[in-house]
Amino acid sequence: MSPKRPTLTDVAKRAGTSTAVVSYVMNDGPRPVSDRLRARVLAAADELDYRPDRFARALRRPRRWRQIGLLVPDMTMPLYGAFAGRIEIEARARDHLTMMGNTGFDPERELEFAAAFTDVGIDGLVVVGAVDAPGTGEICGRARVPVVWVHNSRGDTEVPVVGGDHVGAGRLAAGHLVDVHRCEKLVFVGGFTAGEVRHGDRETVAQRFQGFAAASGGRGDVVRTDLTAGSAYTAVGTYLRGCPEPPQGMVVGTSAQSAAAMRAVTDAGLRIPEDVRVVGFDGATADHFGQITLTSVRQPVDLITRRALARLLDPPNGDRDIEGSDPMEVSLDVGESCGCELSPGGLGAP
Repeated sequence: MSPKRPTLTDVAKRAGTSTAVVSYVMNDGPRPVSDRLRARVLAAADELDYRPDRFARALRRPRRWRQIGLLVPDMTMPLYGAFAGRIEIEARARDHLTMMGNTGFDPERELEFAAAFTDVGIDGLVVVGAVDAPGTGEICGRARVPVVWVHNSRGDTEVPVVGGDHVGAGRLAAGHLVDVHRCEKLVFVGGFTAGEVRHGDRETVAQRFQGFAAASGGRGDVVRTDLTAGSAYTAVGTYLRGCPEPPQGMVVGTSAQSAAAMRAVTDAGLRIPEDVRVVGFDGATADHFGQITLTSVRQPVDLITRRALARLLDPPNGDRDIEGSDPMEVSLDVGESCGCELSPGGLGAP
């Protein structure tokens, strides 16, 4: 058993004063305390290793700010950073502060964060790219904390995911290469099985490949990776060295692999887009300033986050839940990597 946590009463006894005085010192008011008495109270608190119960303190006073939890798989990835930034803004507009946890695509870490956040007393949990949705949902259910799933999730959930149309995204990427640029030989870069991908968003990639296969008529090759940049570079290079005729078009399944796949193409002595036309997903603003601007299928991040926060924090509304259950439409941000010209405004144009 852990030792009993020191209380306000313990500090008051050690300092030889009342609990009210200790409270005034710890809360910096509302009544003044002499410097000598304040020093005695703080010394007693240090000797006992006393720490105020901040959760209980929050319950005793009126609050403007409430709290939500946010779990993301990898904050270094532009898409997840964009989701986190918009969710923080939307939550703050609703007088909620955001506690954030980086799960690293680790189911155990996701459950650990969910349990810790619900213990703290959050008012709701947003999970972007859940890797153990049933387990996380069970923890939130026991704590009576509402949860909303964003982008995608691993495992069955009762509530639909708020996210983009990933199948449609794959179809749009491959369709652009087939219909606009007349590419006959395509290749898809990515992995989507548990054996291929241990830490990564294989569910989204699987859905994108489904759309890719539909648009390409099932004729496209697959370069298998574990969704990391290093794996993409190695796998694409190996594929290009082994095929007698390079593909005319390439769809890269995640943003984290795009730069590496394109580098592998150029290192193989091929030109983008003259020899190989490339389309990716969820490109960052910084991609507009690369040597070759990436053509990318984008999700409506702002709309997704607004709908997610509404589902989490607004009063229950059956019509709203039904209306917001369908995947949201994605769009193609045209760059140079597919062979299209830039917009008349040039680099950085909206």
